[in-house]
Amino acid sequence: MSLKRTLVGLFRSHDGTSDRAKDPALKTRYYNLSKDKAWDEVSATLKKIPGYKVLHEVQSVGEITLEKRTGLGRTLDITVSVLSTTPVRCAVDIYSASRGSLGDLGANYRVIQRLYQSLDKKLGKYKVD
Repeated sequence: MSLKRTLVGLFRSHDGTSDRAKDPALKTRYYNLSKDKAWDEVSATLKKIPGYKVLHEVQSVGEITLEKRTGLGRTLDITVSVLSTTPVRCAVDIYSASRGSLGDLGANYRVIQRLYQSLDKKLGKYKVD
């Protein structure tokens, strides 16, 4: 992680992915899977990651809400969205925010990277570049 990202983290306590993100690590991930199959894979993968607690799942909307406690005792609220772009293609976006004031020193950025790494291990063969 860069020094710039840490400095930004002094003031910002949230991070998220999108199509327009300047940082390649924060770009939306696309997979050649239907939304239902992707949902099953993403949900199962997120439940197996240690340190993350699945709070809520709404398959009809395509959202999974997670919670993670950091080493410093802060709580991160994470939302993973699985969206259908075509009948055989889906997108996965992640938004992470810290509870409390001040910044997170890049914790949300690192959480998004770790979640995408886990998902890419499981869904890598379906990933669209």
